[in-house]
Amino acid sequence: MSDRDALDIRTITEDETPDWLRALSVGFLQGPVVSEDVLAARATGIVPERTTGAFDDGRCVATLRSFPQELTAVGGALVAANAVTNVTVTPTHRRRGLLTRMMGRDLAAAKERGDVVATLIAAEYPIYGRYGFGPATTAAEWTVDVPRTGLDPRWAGPEDGGRIDLADAAEVRKLGPELYERVRRATPGAVDRGARWWRIETGELRVRPERKEPFYAVYRSAAGQVDGMVAYTADDRWGDAKQPLNTATVNWLVADRPEAERALWRFMCSIDWVTTVKTGYRAPDDLLPLFLPDPRAARITTQADWMWVRILDVVRALEARTYAGAGRLVLEVADAGGFTGGRYLLEAAEDGRAVCAATSREADLTLDVSDLGALWLGDESAVRLAAAGRVRETRAGAARVADALLRTSRRPWCPDSF
Repeated sequence: MSDRDALDIRTITEDETPDWLRALSVGFLQGPVVSEDVLAARATGIVPERTTGAFDDGRCVATLRSFPQELTAVGGALVAANAVTNVTVTPTHRRRGLLTRMMGRDLAAAKERGDVVATLIAAEYPIYGRYGFGPATTAAEWTVDVPRTGLDPRWAGPEDGGRIDLADAAEVRKLGPELYERVRRATPGAVDRGARWWRIETGELRVRPERKEPFYAVYRSAAGQVDGMVAYTADDRWGDAKQPLNTATVNWLVADRPEAERALWRFMCSIDWVTTVKTGYRAPDDLLPLFLPDPRAARITTQADWMWVRILDVVRALEARTYAGAGRLVLEVADAGGFTGGRYLLEAAEDGRAVCAATSREADLTLDVSDLGALWLGDESAVRLAAAGRVRETRAGAARVADALLRTSRRPWCPDSF
């Protein structure tokens, strides 16, 4: 028996959770020693039957887990997703096929459950395409030079009759979920946030011992409705001439109306002593620069792929979303994983709804399931992929038809990491 075959890939037991979490900490370079308090807090998110480990002589040397997720498709439908996370392989056990075996098990279970897609946030770009995942959303971070924005430093609050108040963690846990639920249902690419997310983000459940306590601010409309919220931290830096040079860093900002979003960014740029605002990861077409008199004051300092999508059921995925107009397209989808390859006819109506079914018609466009994942939420362009040689037109102009159907006026965005 080879060393590869001797390694045991299986679902963990509850008693093995601490060992699995220590292996996770090693894989993420967080250190080999984890306190019992942190282990206990992190264990609250572990469901053993959705948690896979690779074991060598009883010791956990690789980790992967998944959890149920709702993903917002284009048009607002909520799609059942298998969220993959906590993927590591201990440095001593690389190149032995552990990730391939763990991922295969997990995706097969997701397909059996009836999940439409799988999702993940990729730490490294080259890894996940070979498992059928494609980069479906992009994240960008802006750094704002506050003095250059042209904003009036004497700003005292929203001009639309609303107001902004500081809040504590308990208020955020109470008010945040309902606001976010409205926001995520209107945001293709957004995912649900359960009670545990809010407990972690407000410090009630401490899975990160190094966490810095944030400030919270809430925007209420003139009618008193909570329409926006921001969490941020600040440093303490002063220049040689005793001038404040502090940076405020946004952990997250959500708003369900542009007016609320504008007011919260205006608030962030009006905090005394703050000369720089770092936005945290935002949608690549975020409105922030357009809110500033001088948009050049906000420069993109990070932009990269963010959430990746793996289609597990082509028919259900394509029927779940809406389309920009009427059109017909036959897709030849290659899937090395064997989950959903084949030829499909997509027919979209003027009202944006579509039907999809297996077909024997000649294909218009041939592509890998990973590229379909990149196209599904509307962020990527089929014309662009065709130019790169990743999508092949078997009917002239098919890539342009695909873009007309699939692309969206605003780019999809996943506000969360998982």
